[in-house]
Amino acid sequence: MQIVSLGPVVVSGPSGTGKSTLLNRLFAAHPNSFGFSISHTTRKPRPGEQDGVNYHFVDRETILQGIANGEFIESAEFSGNMYGTSIKAVRDVQKTGKICMLDIDMQGVKSVKKTDLNARFLFIAPPSLEALEQRLRGRGTETEESAQLRLAAATEELAYAAVPGHYDLVIVNDDLDEAYRKLETFIFKEE
Repeated sequence: MQIVSLGPVVVSGPSGTGKSTLLNRLFAAHPNSFGFSISHTTRKPRPGEQDGVNYHFVDRETILQGIANGEFIESAEFSGNMYGTSIKAVRDVQKTGKICMLDIDMQGVKSVKKTDLNARFLFIAPPSLEALEQRLRGRGTETEESAQLRLAAATEELAYAAVPGHYDLVIVNDDLDEAYRKLETFIFKEE
């Protein structure tokens, strides 16, 4: 399969839609093609997460200073925590000759669209809000308040994704193998 462009691929979609599962499968199948920019966050690490691997876990002042200095492509606040993707993190991946994958939310998508990074945009959607709620609650990692916030955000993200031109492709993840096939085809479509 041929890589189309070294511009970043932005993958977005509500929490619980299977983005991580799909991306992990893609990376395993093509270990030398991709790099994942490591985002910054002010949230505390979850069990098993490592600083500099899953995220750069930093304090709020560090992210705010970076934003003020124009060091971030995008940043957002969700559930009381800040998240951001630094320009350096994307360039670090591109310098390796790999495609930089960005897993960011709707606010981040809007910000990346304002850059000259020549990004492609992909949205992973749940089969329904009900299915998404079941997935979120099934993970056992969400408080009731957090689940409600994520579902409200999902409703907003789905409405944004429904507008033509906001994403290059929307994949409904109701069948993991089919969703993966569509993801792989999108990334490696022939020139």
